[in-house]
Amino acid sequence: MKVRYNVGKHLKKTCEAYSQTTSTVFLFFLTLLVGAFVCAQWMPVVPSHDMLTTIHSHTALPESVSANPRKPDPPSLPILLPISCSNTTNQTRHRIKCPAPPTLLPSSLPPPSSTCPSYFRWIHEDLRPWAKTGITLDMVERAKKTANFRLTIVNGRAYVQKYQRAFQTRDVFTVWGILQLLRYYPGKIPDLDLMFDCVDWPVVKADEYNWENAPSPPPLFRYCGDESTLDIVFPDWSFWGWAEINIKPWEALKREIDGGNKRVGWMNREPYAYWKGNPAVAKIRQELVQCNVSETHDWNARIYAQNWLKESQEGFKDSDLSKQCIHRYKIYIEGSAWSVSEKYILACDSMTLIVKPKYYDFYSRGLMPVQHYWPISENDKCRSIKFAVDWGNSHKQKAQEIGKQASSYVQEMLKMENIYDYMFHLLTEYAKLLKYKPTVPPNATELCPESMACRAHGVEQKFMLDSVVHKPSDVGPCELPPPFSDVELKTIQTRRENSIKQVETWEENAWKTETG
Repeated sequence: MKVRYNVGKHLKKTCEAYSQTTSTVFLFFLTLLVGAFVCAQWMPVVPSHDMLTTIHSHTALPESVSANPRKPDPPSLPILLPISCSNTTNQTRHRIKCPAPPTLLPSSLPPPSSTCPSYFRWIHEDLRPWAKTGITLDMVERAKKTANFRLTIVNGRAYVQKYQRAFQTRDVFTVWGILQLLRYYPGKIPDLDLMFDCVDWPVVKADEYNWENAPSPPPLFRYCGDESTLDIVFPDWSFWGWAEINIKPWEALKREIDGGNKRVGWMNREPYAYWKGNPAVAKIRQELVQCNVSETHDWNARIYAQNWLKESQEGFKDSDLSKQCIHRYKIYIEGSAWSVSEKYILACDSMTLIVKPKYYDFYSRGLMPVQHYWPISENDKCRSIKFAVDWGNSHKQKAQEIGKQASSYVQEMLKMENIYDYMFHLLTEYAKLLKYKPTVPPNATELCPESMACRAHGVEQKFMLDSVVHKPSDVGPCELPPPFSDVELKTIQTRRENSIKQVETWEENAWKTETG
């Protein structure tokens, strides 16, 4: 303020001197112009930010005048080029060159977001077999025996070496999902080297590695595990779409299922248990078919066999998952192993009846019986289903609450940002265990979204483009919670067992009462 005031006083005196002089017309008009300016600006004013900046560039400001510096710009995220395959021809499909991956400077990495969902804690359990020994190149290469492909990431680039064909496009969309992770968190995925098996059932038997002087188990990634195996569980391919049976990428399908929930409220739904799927893949499903309504029995179940060949020929008009949330109860039953249908069933707001499962995927270990689902006996499925439906129709509020708990779990805990965060933490923790520096295998091929999407066709290409990550996350990955303690693991197991025993007791008492 003081600087501006002295300048104004000096100009005022000059103006008064010039007003008494009539030497030239030019000076007269100049005096009028300067005088008008000074009179309008006579009272001291607070300098604007731009004025202060200009003054400060030429002379130091008095201590009584404080500048208002600009806030630092937010971290600049890399620009991801959109993927367009419109100009790709048959001749150019195989000549697509992967661009340099986007990177983030360490100083511009986004801060962590909130704490991860509790099911992320199972990452520590899945990697526990190698916590003390680390993972050597020999261990990884021993996992090649059943692997469909080897994935190597070096400097943000992904390289894949295929060993054998996977069923349908499981391997394709699994790799596609990992490439989207590289776009979601550019520059943050460490170098790594892993083997991936796309077959349903886990194969790394724990009892083969728990004796004295036994070799360390081979680290093998797949979609599910069980209590007797050591396979590392990873999100399945269908989160980015299942082209062969027209199941859309998860984010879009999740919204459609949520819309279906709102179309038919729980109380207005059919008061039966519903299942539709392929019974031919497992004996346990063939047994489930026997629980269907017949002339002699009504087990409160409505079971439908799905003919996927017929569905594909008729444009999948009868397999829209968003239109299958019209029953109060839905049944989940495993196939040859775990089934991707679990998340679609749980998302329906219906009370899910889960026939005692043997396998788990990456998120289902966070589900609790009677809180998120109703347990169904494996050995007495029909009577167990009938009791569950009868109980639910007699306790509608509680049954509806169980269905909503599961639906909320799936809708909130399985958002795609959580899927990418789970992948990020699993791969990062895995990479920390590697005892060697990953290098690109001689026969590996570099893959990127551009090369994969523009070489694909039809629904496969559509699902890729529908699920592509368009921009990096503007926040960092959620904070990985610590491992379970032994006491916590025991508490979870006891709680689960007690809830199942409670339901079994209710069932037994109900049948005793009915039979007199």
